[in-house]
Amino acid sequence: MKLSAGITTEGFSIINDVFTKNEIEKIISLIDEKTKNNLNNNTFRQSQDLFAIRQFHKEVPETLNIIFNQNLKKIIESNFGKGYFITKSIYFDKPEKSNWFVAYHQDLTISVNKKIEAENFENWTVKQNQFAVQPPKEILEDNFTIRIHIDKTTKENGALKVINNSHSRGILRIENLDFENEKETVCEVDKGGIMIMKPLLFHASNKTINNERRRVIHIEFSRQGLPPGLEWSEKTILMNH
Repeated sequence: MKLSAGITTEGFSIINDVFTKNEIEKIISLIDEKTKNNLNNNTFRQSQDLFAIRQFHKEVPETLNIIFNQNLKKIIESNFGKGYFITKSIYFDKPEKSNWFVAYHQDLTISVNKKIEAENFENWTVKQNQFAVQPPKEILEDNFTIRIHIDKTTKENGALKVINNSHSRGILRIENLDFENEKETVCEVDKGGIMIMKPLLFHASNKTINNERRRVIHIEFSRQGLPPGLEWSEKTILMNH
C-alpha cells in the first residue's frame, strides 16, 4: 500500500479501505464503553458542537491493536520508514447538528512535558497542565498526522479542506497565501479510510450541513529527539510496530 508521491508534493494523501467494517465497529464500541464512564474526566470534552477525547491513545489504549493493523503499519513504514512514535492523539466527534468550524491554519505546536529555555522553541502555551510549544520547522517538516475516519466524511459534514502543496513553504502567515491562485481540495474520505497530512499543510473545516455525524481519530507522529530536559508529553512507542 505505497502512497503516491502526493504526500511529498501535495502534503496529503487519502487511502480508503484501510480498516474493515468489523474493525471500525470494534473501535466505536471501545470508545462508547470508555466514554460512558469518563464524562467527568478533563480529557473528555463535550459541548453542543463537539465531543473530544484528548490523549486518546492513553485514554482508550484498547483501540491501538486494531488501529495499527497490518495495512496501517505497512503504509507508515513504506512511506516514512521506521522509528516513528505517537506524540499526540485526539478523537473528534462532530455531531449531526454541529456549527463548529475551523479556519485555515497550520499545526505549529507540539505537546511537551514542561517549559524550558531551548533555542528555536517559542510561543509557549499551557492549557489544563498541558504545555505546548512551536518547535524548529525541521521537526514539523519531518512529522506527519494520520486521520482515521470512523464515518464517511464529505464536504457536507465538515471534511477537511486543504491548500495543496502549502506545506512546502515552511511556516507562513495566512495573509501570505494568495488564495486566488492556490489549489484547494476538499478531502472526502470513506468510512474506514484514512487521510495522511503534513503539519505545515494549511487546512480548515466547514460546518456540518447534512445532519450526518463525523467521527475522526487524529494521531500525530514523530521520530525527532527534543533538547535535553524536554520530552514529548504523550510519547508512545508502539511495541508491535
